[in-house]
Amino acid sequence: MNRSVPALCALVAAATALSPAAPARAAAPPTSIEFGACPDSVPAPPAPSRAECGTLSVPLDPSRPGGPRLEVAVSRVRASGTPAERRGILLVNPGGPGGSGLSYAVTKRAKLPERVRRAYDVIGFDPRGVGRSAPAGCGPMGDLFAAPAADPVPRGRAAERDHLTALRRLAADCATAVGAALPHLSTANTARDMDAIRAALGEERTGFLGVSYGSYLGAAYAARFPHRTGAMVLDSAVGPQDWYDFDLLQARAMLRQRETLLGWLAAHDGRFALGGSAREVRGAYERVRSGLAAHPVDGFGPAEFDRAVYRALGRTERWAPLGDALRAYLRDGTVAGLRPKAPFDGPESRNYEAANRVVKCADGPGPAPGRVTADLRRLRREDPLPVLTGIEASACAYWHHRPARRTALGGPDVPPVLLVASEHDPVTPLAGARSLGRALPGSRLVTLEDDYSHGVFASRGNGCVDDTVAAYLVDGAVPGGDVRCAGPGLPGV
Repeated sequence: MNRSVPALCALVAAATALSPAAPARAAAPPTSIEFGACPDSVPAPPAPSRAECGTLSVPLDPSRPGGPRLEVAVSRVRASGTPAERRGILLVNPGGPGGSGLSYAVTKRAKLPERVRRAYDVIGFDPRGVGRSAPAGCGPMGDLFAAPAADPVPRGRAAERDHLTALRRLAADCATAVGAALPHLSTANTARDMDAIRAALGEERTGFLGVSYGSYLGAAYAARFPHRTGAMVLDSAVGPQDWYDFDLLQARAMLRQRETLLGWLAAHDGRFALGGSAREVRGAYERVRSGLAAHPVDGFGPAEFDRAVYRALGRTERWAPLGDALRAYLRDGTVAGLRPKAPFDGPESRNYEAANRVVKCADGPGPAPGRVTADLRRLRREDPLPVLTGIEASACAYWHHRPARRTALGGPDVPPVLLVASEHDPVTPLAGARSLGRALPGSRLVTLEDDYSHGVFASRGNGCVDDTVAAYLVDGAVPGGDVRCAGPGLPGV
């Protein structure tokens, strides 16, 4: 970066410790970003390309441009083609909310079709509240990082009360730690930061590739700046409903995906030895979870198990390792295969979990506590062991800043947008992409059929998808209608 780490940390501390009485500091936004060396966490792209990084000062509260400011960390890898091939900038976002995008300019660019790399400067950035852009922290988050954490599936009135108490404590921890910045770490304000990046780079329009939550961010940008929206690809699109409603939609999709996984494990019983039918595999699954609930192993209990399952359900390449890990626990009681490679309570994970709740709860109204309890009971009636890991917006029931309205997405003036979805993605179900498409007139939906993973373009290696998206980005070729591409089906072993 063009600032030392200590200096950046000081700016982060100032931005996240703001109070309503903090004196305004007049500062004119820079007209450009001074790029320099990137931090060590940003990998180097293959030569002759190189990554360069810088920061951009933006107002914490856009309605007070002369008030307190924070710095947004930005990265860039320039287009590798000729000037005649260049199409502009392509901002990229990996999802979340809470995902760091600084390195994503390098890692995602490496997977893009070559003609896209030749045409676009790929721009990564850490959204406000994330990574090196005034990272949000919420302390213990109601013991979210305890090991083992409490069972996330409450059974009985006392457990339900304890669950709501933990949500209340989580919200209080975030209010204490984030302070006056709490309502300003929103998707709508991140969209404004994106436009500030565009202006600082001297571009007329913003090209954008957003994955998962990145699709929500892109749709918010398009709603606010339709006439500055360039080519926009929204991959694994989030639906336009409130975050809590989306989380429930995802929870039900996770149950469907888990049934598919159990059948797949049964079909490969020779490899996993968990049972020759989905019912038998379900029994093995329940024995693992109940065993960890009764006797956690080195801080690994039912909450940690559910997080491992949640992560595995989103990508089919993780199914076989999960099956092996279930077998290993039943055979010798080990949990090494279930543990994440990075510690859940590490700095990056803590920032991710905090920013996830802070952004979701800043984007729109949350549920009433009574609804949270009713929905938990409803999910348990549908399945006694629901996967609740992704219902982060339940914490918004006790949030200290409650927005009156939700984030605007899309609109009639937005140019044609390309949506991309996997047919059986449990993380962002296909229904969400279809709903978002209705908020984006003129959009087209590219569906990878018979696919069960999250993240499609330049991720699944599907030529039909990648060629369609590349033609849209580089040539401006909007398909005449929705596109359906043949997918890979269930994985092998």
